[in-house]
Amino acid sequence: MKMQLIQPFISAADSVLAHALDGPTRIGDLTMEEDGYRQKGVAAVISINGEIEGRVILDMDSAAAVRVASALAGCEVDASEQVVRETVCELANMVIGNAVTLLNDRGYQFKVHPPEIRSNKENVRSTAETEAMAMYFDTPAGRIFVNIAMRYSAQRRSDKAPALTN
Repeated sequence: MKMQLIQPFISAADSVLAHALDGPTRIGDLTMEEDGYRQKGVAAVISINGEIEGRVILDMDSAAAVRVASALAGCEVDASEQVVRETVCELANMVIGNAVTLLNDRGYQFKVHPPEIRSNKENVRSTAETEAMAMYFDTPAGRIFVNIAMRYSAQRRSDKAPALTN
């Protein structure tokens, strides 16, 4: 896994969460995951394809999701409200948008798909070629988990491979 592909997402998440939740964040427990991702609560999954491909998951337990939604709405919201799921999607869009800007500035060409909300506890599967970096951010609203699996596309990898000569 290339840190140059992962770091923009980490930086964007740190910046967006601190700004949106009006307080400091602390990154904790960076790990590599090869066996898939077990969801903690309300999660938004965003897929990316093009010269780089993969996915980013922004996930938080229900209580943290309600606190985040309430903080961003400026009023108390109920856990059952659609606004909680929409807030998780919007927060994921903000993080991805900032990271995409950084990656576009480095010349990468790719497409970002709209976030998909996952509220069941199924694992997000990994493949043999996909390992993910998992971490959490402690925020004023609670712990927010981020899981990033990103790699160069097969086309880009073959373009960068040295030519064989006889």
